[in-house]
Amino acid sequence: MFQPSQADVRRFFCSAYAKQRSGLPLDAMEAIAASWITQHPEYDADLADEPAAQAAVYTVEEGRTNPFLHLSMHLSIHEQVAIDQPTGIRQAVELLAARRNSLHKAHHEVMECLGEMIWTSQRSGLPPDGPAYIEAVRRRATR
Repeated sequence: MFQPSQADVRRFFCSAYAKQRSGLPLDAMEAIAASWITQHPEYDADLADEPAAQAAVYTVEEGRTNPFLHLSMHLSIHEQVAIDQPTGIRQAVELLAARRNSLHKAHHEVMECLGEMIWTSQRSGLPPDGPAYIEAVRRRATR
């Protein structure tokens, strides 16, 4: 299983951003990343300077979102939906996107559910609870 380092992740997003801006060909994963990068122009400065991106520290106290974590979560959710893992996530995300009239807004809500599932798993020492995650997304889609 591929486990990229923080530096790898930041290099990937900075490279995808640079290639997109230069009109260079993107591989499949870079193209997906670029589509989410385009929807987050507030991250342009972070992505345009790879050395600064590599050195940056994002803390809760700053009150600023880590753009690399945020974009990574978009990619994770995109992949989960593409392969429907955990089973049922595709339908739940599609329902939420239809309800919000925006896949992007739906992804942001799914991120909250995904973060909660990971936090709960880490705190309890148990594996991530996929069914609870999907149920949390479905609950959001029905309110």
